[in-house]
Amino acid sequence: MKKLFLFVTLCSVYGWAALGQPTEDSVRRAYRIDSVVVTARHILRDVGAQKTVLDSVALRDNVTNSMAEVLSQNTSIFIKSYGRATLATASFRGTAPSHTQVTWNGMKMNSPMLGMVDFSMIPSYFIDDATLYHGATSVGVTGGGLGGAVVLSTKPVVENGVGVRYVQGIGSYDTYDEFLRVTYGSARLKSSTRLYYASSDNDFEYTNYRKKLYQYDDNNQIVGWSYPVERNKNGAFRDMHLLQELYYDAGKDNRLNLAVWYTGSRRGIPMLNVDYREENRSKNQQDEQTLRATFSWDHYRDDYKLSANGGYTYTDLKYVYLSDAGEATLQEMIHSQSYVNTAYARFGGEYYLSSAWMVTGNISAHQHFVKSTDRAIVTNNGEKALVGYDKARLEMSALASVKYRPTERWGLAVNLREEMYGTEWTPLIPAFFADYLLSKRGDVLLKASVARNFRYPTLNDLYFMPGGNDSLRAEKGVTYDFGVKFMLGKGRKTNFSGEVTAFNSRIRDWIVWLPTFKGFWTPVNVKKVHSYGLEAKGTLQARWGRAWSLRMDGNFAWTRSLNYGDPASWGDRSIGKQLVYIPEYSAGVTGKLGWKQWMLTYKWNYYSERFTTSSNETATKIGRLAPYYMNDISLERAFRFSFGGVSLKFAVNNLFNEEYESVLSHPMAGRNYSLFIELRPFFKK
Repeated sequence: MKKLFLFVTLCSVYGWAALGQPTEDSVRRAYRIDSVVVTARHILRDVGAQKTVLDSVALRDNVTNSMAEVLSQNTSIFIKSYGRATLATASFRGTAPSHTQVTWNGMKMNSPMLGMVDFSMIPSYFIDDATLYHGATSVGVTGGGLGGAVVLSTKPVVENGVGVRYVQGIGSYDTYDEFLRVTYGSARLKSSTRLYYASSDNDFEYTNYRKKLYQYDDNNQIVGWSYPVERNKNGAFRDMHLLQELYYDAGKDNRLNLAVWYTGSRRGIPMLNVDYREENRSKNQQDEQTLRATFSWDHYRDDYKLSANGGYTYTDLKYVYLSDAGEATLQEMIHSQSYVNTAYARFGGEYYLSSAWMVTGNISAHQHFVKSTDRAIVTNNGEKALVGYDKARLEMSALASVKYRPTERWGLAVNLREEMYGTEWTPLIPAFFADYLLSKRGDVLLKASVARNFRYPTLNDLYFMPGGNDSLRAEKGVTYDFGVKFMLGKGRKTNFSGEVTAFNSRIRDWIVWLPTFKGFWTPVNVKKVHSYGLEAKGTLQARWGRAWSLRMDGNFAWTRSLNYGDPASWGDRSIGKQLVYIPEYSAGVTGKLGWKQWMLTYKWNYYSERFTTSSNETATKIGRLAPYYMNDISLERAFRFSFGGVSLKFAVNNLFNEEYESVLSHPMAGRNYSLFIELRPFFKK
């Protein structure tokens, strides 16, 4: 019935779009918005900052996109992904996923257990602002960002009145995506309700190059072989997200914000392509329920701002692994259940001493309560035991910052941060920034920064059973950045802006999990990592007449991330080698060609080879993942009617049917298709 309803809906809307013509009233429809006063002052907030701001076009490109796809396509961050609706973690400048700090409306999203964020669990349509802070610049956001930080937030709608937006997507492998947003705006109150639901069998076909099918003659001799064509097994998923936001202007320069975000997810963990079992002989499944809530108060004046924030996160995460116990019965081998409760509070302010001086400061606290257990452990007596840990930890952070622009060309800034975790304090975390306007003609701006940083161990690092190591030291890093930013043709119909940055980072006491002779793994401080390279990004925009437009966004990264830690043995061949799963080269280009109400979008990505072993072995097929190119294309048409707006979009992903793996033994989908319909009814103000 659901498929029939979707099919009828698509046909009906397509019929309206094909037969209808935009009316004169709909073309000339205009809305009045409240006046906005913009006060010019010297740019102090971003003195020397190396950051990337993602625009709304990238965030709203496709309803199926999570932040994993957005970051992978539009930034220099490498996303290690197991496929859609599976774990997707970030490597920022060749560092580990736990070295990228992520916040939402000011509150940390990093798991206190694992230290990382699964970006596949963040729908891009739930994010209004996304900014990347590279290297040293992340100190101004939070500590622990040895690679950088990703800052995500929501914001109120601009228009007053009632607004509705609905997007329906249908794709290959019985994939359905639905997004609904209802907004209301008045002079003082803004409300937004967003609902996103996605489901898929995710059972794409692929050629399995890890297996062979042998052909035999009548004498049982091998006369040939071929690679089997298989389907992705146990990859079905169902994700639901609900976000409610309220924004209130309390008068006297006070603003109140409330955002509540609920996630309910059930995902199958796809079987490896080296697994010879049938799908009904084993099962991997992850269930997650997460509730995030943030509240903020902001007080604005001409020369200062005060803010107070609070928040709460609750996560119930369950992972179950079932395996064949014989006689067609599945037995529970792993039943891991984790409960996380986090309370968050922050108070901060910023003050302009003059047009040349700005001081800021804030203090924040996250109180974590974590209970992690495995209910499927069997003792020597054949009885089940409950193994895990139940811990609480307070994390506090304080920042003081001074920014100074003595002339129009020069800018200087100093950030000082101090952090505490449990009963331990990190040494002072300083960061220094400078920029210089080399030429006004091309807006050529030179930027430089240096910072030292620390990241403390996660709760799993310290207390996981078995293997936790409570004597771990905090990871230490020093990062240097130098870059140039420019813009050509500013104010013209054709313009080009770009930025190139060189970075150099050294991290000591890198935490890595290693096997022990007792049969389990444990984390130790063994590695010294030297990461260096180049990041580049650029945007070309052009307009021809009133009908044609072109925009091209590109990024490139060269990243060397080398292990110089203590050898594990005299024959350790990992010293001086690239870290696993870190591509040395990566690039991405997005082009959008518009004509009247049509939009053609083309996306291209490239990743060089990645090694799966610390010694960078290439003697076997499993030691190296081949480089690959990814191509996606979509065509969109917008229509206007008296009752509202309608958009139709057809997308082809993996246009050239590339066969590749992002992670060893996890095949990715080949060419696949999606069709989207977006409805935007008009409402009276």
